[in-house]
Amino acid sequence: MRKIGYLGPQGTYCEEIVLRLYSRSEACLKPFAGIDAAIRAVALGEVDECIVPVENSLEGSVNITLDTIAHDVNLYITKEVVLPVRHNLLAKKDSQEIAAIVSHPQALAQCRKTLANLYPQAKIKPVESTAEAARIVAASDGLYAAVGSLKAGEIYGLTVLAADIQDNQANSTRFIGLERQPANNVQGKSKTTLVCQINGERPGSLCNILQEFANREVNLTRIESRPARTGLGMYIFFFDIEGSTMESNIAAAVSAVEAKCLWYKNFGSYPIYHVGK
Repeated sequence: MRKIGYLGPQGTYCEEIVLRLYSRSEACLKPFAGIDAAIRAVALGEVDECIVPVENSLEGSVNITLDTIAHDVNLYITKEVVLPVRHNLLAKKDSQEIAAIVSHPQALAQCRKTLANLYPQAKIKPVESTAEAARIVAASDGLYAAVGSLKAGEIYGLTVLAADIQDNQANSTRFIGLERQPANNVQGKSKTTLVCQINGERPGSLCNILQEFANREVNLTRIESRPARTGLGMYIFFFDIEGSTMESNIAAAVSAVEAKCLWYKNFGSYPIYHVGK
């Protein structure tokens, strides 16, 4: 039976993705307290795969995911799952006054305007996950509320003070599956992800990299820079490519980019799935 790690505890959106991908009879689920811990567990062989968030449509990239896979482990992305996210404000039954609101930093940011309108005096406190926030509220004195899923509210016996509180109804999050081996024979709707460091002291270095994609009519769906951790002003670049290296033009572009980089890592090609709420 496969062991699947995810950002826990029970009731997170990560767990929801895992349960959509695998039945209880197919996989043994293992929650982790942090995203980086779930990723490292795959690298160490404690689990076969982990599911973690990588980007939100409102708040952008999940930096801990990008930094961990770039610098700390050697893993492959084997799938992407896009989930429409609907946040709810959860509290203990009969809560009257809300002094503090807790949740994962991304969830809090996705509901920033709504929370300010509902409870302008409440303190905003980030925690490791939306489900951990629900657990904290369930154990609190009733002055706390959590931003999380209806499932988390159900698990921890909380009531819904306000539903669908995300600031934009188009709110969606991309989750990725990470494994020690790449996905094979990826075709159809897919992506390929690279990360590299270029010579930033040479004018036009980034343009030269981008030209390798443009010359072969390869479409980039995302470019993201993160600190290279080698000095101030030094950066690495993530590239999400539409399609798989099974396509000759994409394979050629990837090879050309690798030859021009100071440092390079290919996370492989992987299928994309969209799930509804």
